[in-house]
Amino acid sequence: MTPDFNAVRDVLLVYLDGIYNSDTQKLREALHPEARYVCAVEDDLINYSMEEYFPIVDKRPSPAGKGQARADRIESIRFAGPKTAFACLYCVVGEKHFTDFLTLIKTDGAWRIISKIFHYDLVSQSTAPESSA
Repeated sequence: MTPDFNAVRDVLLVYLDGIYNSDTQKLREALHPEARYVCAVEDDLINYSMEEYFPIVDKRPSPAGKGQARADRIESIRFAGPKTAFACLYCVVGEKHFTDFLTLIKTDGAWRIISKIFHYDLVSQSTAPESSA
């Protein structure tokens, strides 16, 4: 693995820790301050700044705090040059099973997530898809 691949993977692991623990401090480490949070699962487009997104996470009971088994994985990481990467992740919060498309940029020598575009399905815990990893 290259140093950039390892650095992106490490940022994604911090992000997944932040999601599982509803820890906005960890999410602030992984997400660029100007990142966008975008979803179109419902009828209306959701397009939040990080300052709009973090209070939602702060209010949400964490999967860890609810004793939910951790179910997340990095599906793929691709690079489009020395400062741009794309990752596909899977994670579970309650009965929402998320597919996250994350774009990352390298600025000031560090990788950060600049956009989070996602889809989720409502799935009962008994019908969760098996990990392919």
